[in-house]
Amino acid sequence: MPCQKLEVDSGVSISIFLALLILTFVSVATPSAQAQTFVVLHTFTGPPDGGFPNGGVILDSKGNIYGTTSEGGTGACDGGCGTLFKLSPAGKETILYSFTGTNGDGKYPEGGLVRDTAGNLYGTTYGGGTSGNACNNYGCGTVFMLDTAGTETVLYSFSGGVDGATPLAGVVRDTEGNLYGTTHLGGAYNWGTVFKVDKTGTETVLHSFDGLTGDGGDAYGGLILDSAGTLFGTTQGGGNVNSNCLPGLEIGCGTVFQVTTTGTEKVLYSFTGYADGNTPSGNVARDNAGNLYGTSQPRPTPTGGGTIFRVDASGKFSVLHTFTGGAGGADPFAGLIRDSAGNLYGTTYQGGGGGSTCQTYFGGCGIAFEFSHAGRFIVLHSFTGGSDGGWLFAPLALDAKGNLYGTADIGGVGDGTVFKITP
Repeated sequence: MPCQKLEVDSGVSISIFLALLILTFVSVATPSAQAQTFVVLHTFTGPPDGGFPNGGVILDSKGNIYGTTSEGGTGACDGGCGTLFKLSPAGKETILYSFTGTNGDGKYPEGGLVRDTAGNLYGTTYGGGTSGNACNNYGCGTVFMLDTAGTETVLYSFSGGVDGATPLAGVVRDTEGNLYGTTHLGGAYNWGTVFKVDKTGTETVLHSFDGLTGDGGDAYGGLILDSAGTLFGTTQGGGNVNSNCLPGLEIGCGTVFQVTTTGTEKVLYSFTGYADGNTPSGNVARDNAGNLYGTSQPRPTPTGGGTIFRVDASGKFSVLHTFTGGAGGADPFAGLIRDSAGNLYGTTYQGGGGGSTCQTYFGGCGIAFEFSHAGRFIVLHSFTGGSDGGWLFAPLALDAKGNLYGTADIGGVGDGTVFKITP
């Protein structure tokens, strides 16, 4: 699970997520709810099955579902080294690959997948590779491909140096087959990187974050790519280091950034940690006008449980919604997806008020939500931590019929679930 692995290699880069869990508080709200059909498609049982699906899912044209689990499988890691899985539309599971963490293979895939037109899957692992015991004895991670025959190829192994270390998000792929992603640590300043891996497995660092100079740092979320070849994302740290989101740490409150595929980076917004939220950790969504939409996490003072925000094409920042905790959800750790009508969908790690299993500061095990184009906030499902799951780290996926799919990190029989919400 992420809480076990977000260790720190240097004083300038910390696990903001863990600190927020310690410092957050409880608040209450009563948003509108909408009747939905919720079904659990699969419950993970741990080795040899997967466990703790942190990365979300993708779908193919036939309705099959693909994803990763950060643990489980048949690898020799404690709890398993992680898996790649496939679910049929009816929920029948196939383990496509179990990571071994040995002989240069990766381990602990925390991010989601991307699929090409031939059906090959691409992603990252947080640990493993050829870096040995570097990066807190986990190894520094990999970029991999799994072909349709089930053969895995490690495309690149991070060294933990200037090339980057410990990718926590998946990758995006352009029309030429190049892969782009972020690393949480490493780079020239150990604040993480934006990288490119081409079809030959050659890695190029497009940008090394330097969070002490107004730049971002500690990238947890992945990237999106527009038609002009510009990449957009968020960082948990960096930005205005004087904002001091976590007292005494002086590491900044995070940023929204863009970087071209030739390596020119621009910080679009630096969070202050107050009404705008702080430490964004998920992907952003983008509309045709160039507006970006994302989520920020709660600050450890009474200012709400995080936000939904918009950054327009000119860089103007707006808070669209503030999470209230309790029934209204809190701590939207994952980012957002957007449908063609302009509605936004996402999840929260905490809140919802649905049971005491998760023992979170904001009450409840998380929610799935819709934020309509008209500005209405709707709770689609409040998780209980029981058979439905709880603790949502991943974004949702949307099919052509408007059905939503996602993963919960715990619940079921203890190791997480894959679920579907039908409008």
